[in-house]
Amino acid sequence: MATAYVLINCEFGSEDEIQQELKRLPEVEEVSALYGAYDIIVKVTAETMDKLKEIISWNIRNVDKVKSTLTMIVIEKPFAARHSSFAQA
Repeated sequence: MATAYVLINCEFGSEDEIQQELKRLPEVEEVSALYGAYDIIVKVTAETMDKLKEIISWNIRNVDKVKSTLTMIVIEKPFAARHSSFAQA
């Protein structure tokens, strides 16, 4: 399984419209609006790295009113502190 977080800059005032369109993609697990340098963050998961790249390149980046993206590909599974020996100390 391949996972990435995509930060999106969009045209002013188009955040809600873009979020709704992204939520229609089956590979999109989470969509949130942000304050700061980027407007939206998206968590995307696919069966393979090639499929992940395809979704980001051809689906997310081509959404109308998306100005730019920054993709961060996850290289490891999330760290779950509550299950580690550190959390028990």
